[in-house]
Formats: sequence, C-alpha cells, structure tokens
Amino acid sequence: MEDKSRRKFLQNTGLAAIASTVVSPLSAEPERVKELFIHHVYFYLKEPNNAQHEAKLLEGLHKLAKVPSIQYVHIGRPAETSRPVIVRDYTFSWMCFFANIIEEEIYQTHPIHLDFIKEYSSLWEKVVVYDSVGPKKVS
Repeated sequence: MEDKSRRKFLQNTGLAAIASTVVSPLSAEPERVKELFIHHVYFYLKEPNNAQHEAKLLEGLHKLAKVPSIQYVHIGRPAETSRPVIVRDYTFSWMCFFANIIEEEIYQTHPIHLDFIKEYSSLWEKVVVYDSVGPKKVS
C-alpha cells in the first residue's frame, strides 16, 4: 500500500510540474516571461564630428531612458581601446535591460520610444541592433 501511495504521489507531482509549464492560449510562453532581454543599439551619426548633433542625440537618449519597462540603461561612447577585434566607429551605444521580451515589446511601441524615433532619426545615418536573451539553463 505504501508503494502505491508513493507512486501516486510521484505521478501527481510530475503532472503538477508539467501543468505549471503548460500555457493557456491567452498568456505568453514561459520562456518569454522569464528570460532577461538585452537590447543593444549602436548609433552612427550622419555627421559624426558635429558636437551639436551629438548633444541632441544624447538628450534624446536620456529622454528615452524614461520608458517604464526599462530596468537598466547604459549610454556609452567608444572606449579608448585598440585591440583588432574592437569596433569603434559608432557615435553612441544604447544598452537597456528588460525583465523579458514582453517588456521589450512594450518599449518598442511606447510613445516615448516612438517620439524618440520621430524626433531624432534625422541625426543618424544608421543604427545597428543586437538583441539577446540568456541561454537556457543546462542541468
């Protein structure tokens, strides 16, 4: 009797674990909700030596940092490093962290982000974007 109760308990525990990862059609996939999402953008100004344009874009990036779904922001310039693998031809890098991809998608359509693009996109020649999520846990 004890063996059957233990087996039943293990089966129920296994079913509960599986059920906790099953997602209803109305909610997001579990991975999309749990993974840290990093959005890294490199801005290349049309006039890279124009101090006024740099200042204006920096002003815009500080405004953009106010989007509520952003957890952390880093605005950077190329570092004074000289190893052959380092790319230093951009004007500003913009790196922000989100709790997950859903929060990043909210950022993409947020009025502050849309206003930023509208108001400041005339300053840059191109942007390069790298989005990343952490690797799945290996057991």
